[in-house]
Amino acid sequence: MEHRARGLTILTEEVKKVPTSVFAVRTTAGQEKNVANMIAIRVETAKLPIKAVLVPELMKGYVFVESEGPHFVEQAISGIKHVRSRVPGLVAFAEVERYIVVKPVIEELGIDDIVEVVGGPFKGMRAKITQIDKNKEEVTLELLEATFTLPITVHADYVRLVERAKKEGEITQ
Repeated sequence: MEHRARGLTILTEEVKKVPTSVFAVRTTAGQEKNVANMIAIRVETAKLPIKAVLVPELMKGYVFVESEGPHFVEQAISGIKHVRSRVPGLVAFAEVERYIVVKPVIEELGIDDIVEVVGGPFKGMRAKITQIDKNKEEVTLELLEATFTLPITVHADYVRLVERAKKEGEITQ
């Protein structure tokens, strides 16, 4: 936008809301963080309009890049070691959102679910959940491999869901 005042032309940058899209970049499995760091360095030095770089822990071999267009992503990834290619097309934000929003482990657990203890003195043992305290993020378990039922209470981070409890009316196949 141009403004004229007393013979001087002053150029001001218009703040414009440019829509961005999310693009997927294929990488060598295990090198996602290195690729993201190299992209970040290139974005900083070349002043590319890339808004975000996401490395999802659960999805090996991919990095998500938020940018105004695919040509900026191509500029950012060209020549970087361990980059395989840019996946053609756009990635829906809903697809990326599940990697951003991290649900606590306790949200996935339910009464009578079968879990495996992954830490502490009962590590490796299977147990059934008898009680859940979401405020303290603790679960009370009955060890399945014990000779007598001994309820133990552990933090929800120390269990891994093995099998969901069958709900009434649920059809098994």
